[in-house]
Amino acid sequence: MSQTLAAVSGSIASIGYGIAAFGPGIGVGIIFGKGTEALARQPEAAGLIRANQILGFAFCEALALIGLVMPFVYGL
Repeated sequence: MSQTLAAVSGSIASIGYGIAAFGPGIGVGIIFGKGTEALARQPEAAGLIRANQILGFAFCEALALIGLVMPFVYGL
């Protein structure tokens, strides 16, 4: 007599996105961590550092959003 403890249903793409979300999360952490270090070393370059942080953040978040949308586009 076998019993099923849990049934797995749904799309494998959601699991793939969950795993793929680690990359942008780590990237955003590195961007803001290194930006804080740079601001501590050279506070006079705050404008340039902040602009580069925002640009890097936008690229990392774009990757996360693309990864979120692709399973819906391909219908996996």
